[in-house]
Amino acid sequence: MKNIVKFVGFNRNIEFNVVLSIAKDIKKIKLMASISNNEIKKVKSLQQKKFRDEYGLFTVEGEKMVEEALHSRFKVENVYRRDEIGEEAMKRISALTSPSPVLAVLRKPSDVYVDDSSSFAESLPSKGLYLGLDTIRDPGNLGTILRIADWFGIDAVFAAKDTVDVFNPKVVQATMGAIFRVKLHYVDLPALSERVLESGGRIYGTFLDGRNMYERNLDTGCECPVMIVIGNESEGISEDMSKLVSDRLYIPPYPAGDPGSESLNAAIATAVTVAEFRRRTY
Repeated sequence: MKNIVKFVGFNRNIEFNVVLSIAKDIKKIKLMASISNNEIKKVKSLQQKKFRDEYGLFTVEGEKMVEEALHSRFKVENVYRRDEIGEEAMKRISALTSPSPVLAVLRKPSDVYVDDSSSFAESLPSKGLYLGLDTIRDPGNLGTILRIADWFGIDAVFAAKDTVDVFNPKVVQATMGAIFRVKLHYVDLPALSERVLESGGRIYGTFLDGRNMYERNLDTGCECPVMIVIGNESEGISEDMSKLVSDRLYIPPYPAGDPGSESLNAAIATAVTVAEFRRRTY
């Protein structure tokens, strides 16, 4: 695969078909010239979590997304192109309202779901900045949060096990390729958080009754593990996680004391908070 990266890189002047051709030879990817009804049913079924779990597969759509998948550690199983399988077949397998010219089926990596969160926490580095997602349910929010994590160089994202599935097609599209670069693990979030604290780390969370984030001293993960917890869209941070938060932060509105909206969207709150932590790093 390194040969593909060296030859193609992300040069948009090189046609996507050339990328596919090289990938076919090096990664043994199947470029499907046709598709049977059974295949259509199987690919379409991957829009549902139970079938993604059963087959261990998920889909990505669009030339940019598929190209990024080809450059990633993810195993690409099949690639379907509209020019090969036809407009009608592409409509049937696509999760998009307006199907893209290409769709790929990928195998899910084995390290996303963590069974023993306490032991897993012991393998974490002695420093770093992490996100903890306390039951994020909206696919668009999760996808956007992964884009934010990618932009700001978050070391890993830890999600409560009832957080929306990262391989949901809507999440995948919303990541705009960040899914291939950001490490995300589904864990027992309270158990992992306890280990972070035991190792000398800190856990921050945003609350409406917290203290002004811009007036607080913030550990930025340069000397110890630091986790920023983002709460559920409607319920906020759960009671179990609230007990483990070292510092309750508040993102103040402007002008101070005169909020227009009741609260910020989860993804927006993530961006504002992470940006401040990274600003303190410089």
